[in-house]
Amino acid sequence: MTGRERVVRMSVELPLWRALVGYRLLTMVYAVLLFVFSREKFERPQVAVGFLAVMVVWTLATLPRVKNAARCTRPFLIADLTVALTGILLTPLADEQAQSVDGPTLPSIWTAGAVLAFALKGGWRWAGIASSLVAVANIVERGEPSRDTLHNVLLVWVASIAIGYVVEVARASERTLARALEIEAATRERERLARDIHDSVLQVLAMVQRRGTALGGEAAELGRMAGEQEVALRSLVAGGLVPPSRLSDDESLGAVVRTVEVPDGDDPGPVDLRTLLTPHAGARVTLSEPGAPVLLERPVARELAAAAAAALDNVRRHAGPDAQAWILVEEWPGEVIVTVRDDGPGIAAGRLAQAEGEGRLGVAQSIRGRLRDLGGTAELISVPGQGTEVELKVPRGKAER
Repeated sequence: MTGRERVVRMSVELPLWRALVGYRLLTMVYAVLLFVFSREKFERPQVAVGFLAVMVVWTLATLPRVKNAARCTRPFLIADLTVALTGILLTPLADEQAQSVDGPTLPSIWTAGAVLAFALKGGWRWAGIASSLVAVANIVERGEPSRDTLHNVLLVWVASIAIGYVVEVARASERTLARALEIEAATRERERLARDIHDSVLQVLAMVQRRGTALGGEAAELGRMAGEQEVALRSLVAGGLVPPSRLSDDESLGAVVRTVEVPDGDDPGPVDLRTLLTPHAGARVTLSEPGAPVLLERPVARELAAAAAAALDNVRRHAGPDAQAWILVEEWPGEVIVTVRDDGPGIAAGRLAQAEGEGRLGVAQSIRGRLRDLGGTAELISVPGQGTEVELKVPRGKAER
């Protein structure tokens, strides 16, 4: 069971077991007080005192057993129900008028605690068996059961089965939720891996293909092979399946992997976003930033800078060698905004969807995927002939967390 599934399971079941512990304690006190205030009617009070003493010791000694499903074993449930049934059947021996007068049994409503334990542990089927045994014991104890006796027996039977059914439904829902959380976590990990591959392996393969084609000769064949590997890898990324073992075992891919260069270190403290964006400034990239540091938590700053770098890479690849780009950093009380704009030819309508279908996930994964994981947004505005603008927003509250 994963840690996340354990949290979900505890959030639903643990309060029920805690409630059962409280119920057993309260009903134990109630049964004792019931005897104390009506002890004069018992022909053999020593029988009642003996059973109640056993019931009190048993209840207190077995409290840890009813704190969760793991400790509440089947032998304990059988022994607990045996104590309850014994108390019911001993009632006529302690009070000879119990069969003629429709009064409470020695354990009284404490018996329902044993039935509820069956319901929480095994669901409605176990609850039905336990409540049926209690019903038989009550009918035998009364001899000729009255309408009230039958009413109480039916109430316990229906209530316990209903609670057991609800527990089974809750457990099925927990398993479904846990599975959904696992799928979500796996999907996010695949998307993160796809972004890293796009930022490193795919870009290097594309560069090798372009340079090899330009150089000709044997380099052209190397470029052709790099192009084939790029297409195959893009197909794997687009299909959501990137086997880590294949990537780690392939020396040709491992030799060209590069990572986005950001300050190293495990310090979770804030980092100035400007220091991560400054290396991108140059003759054709203008960086406009606030005069004061733009502090973000290190993982948030790294992802935001990587998304901006992916946008600049798209400018270099698609806007032409003479295109100019501008990076604007804005810090507001509620959010941080990084805008990357260029004066290239823009993006034709429908081109992004087509690129994503071909496995080119620069915008979908490296930009929008990163901002989505940060709780932010990435908005792309492009008009053919008027350049492209990518606006990256990270809410300040979510960024701090």
